Amino acid sequence: MTTLNLWRRPLAELPADVWDRTDVTVLILAETGLTEVPPAVGALQRLRTLDLGHNKLASLPAELGDLTGLRDFLYLHDNGLFTLPDTLGRLTALRYLNVGENRLRELPSTIGDMASLVELRAQYNRLAALPDSIGRLGALREIWLRENRLSTLPASIGDLANLRELDLRENHLTELPPPLAGLPLLRRLDVRSNRITTLPPWLTELPALEKLDLRWNPVTPAPALLEALTSRGCEVLY
Repeated sequence: MTTLNLWRRPLAELPADVWDRTDVTVLILAETGLTEVPPAVGALQRLRTLDLGHNKLASLPAELGDLTGLRDFLYLHDNGLFTLPDTLGRLTALRYLNVGENRLRELPSTIGDMASLVELRAQYNRLAALPDSIGRLGALREIWLRENRLSTLPASIGDLANLRELDLRENHLTELPPPLAGLPLLRRLDVRSNRITTLPPWLTELPALEKLDLRWNPVTPAPALLEALTSRGCEVLY
């Protein structure tokens, strides 16, 4: 693997040919002060990891979707992104996507085409809804959605048969979304700091649930439900 690590290098010091390095498989441009990514990024066909985190990006070129060799990590967190290009859906081999700490109001529907995604981080954005297509991400194991504006989840969430961890802290939920009842491998569900007032009986039917964090919600689990959960080893925090 060929790595070009320019982490924390001031933008003025970046090599002029950085976008011409078609031999690079790992490109790290985090904390460089980057304000734009040129279309030429699409020529870096050997990239497996691209780190653009902690910069000043407000948009991304459609050519990002040409990086079909990306399979390990794509870091876009801590920028000023308002949207993601639809072409992101072409990254069908990518396993880890971090778009947290931006200004996103929605995720593109094409995200459902990213069939290899194992972990999706979209915390600290402005998402009011998730696209229905998210249910097509059959390999997904973790979703991080802390501090968005979600009041519900699409029914297709229930199709994520491999989902193990779901972080919904600091959203606008008033109940646990019913589609969660269909997640056979869900182990950790974190809904701290929402507006949840009642708990559904199907919680006791989640076979893999190990930890349920309800703190800072206006709800207290009914004794029978609490007993049913804790008696099989589920830790309930409230």
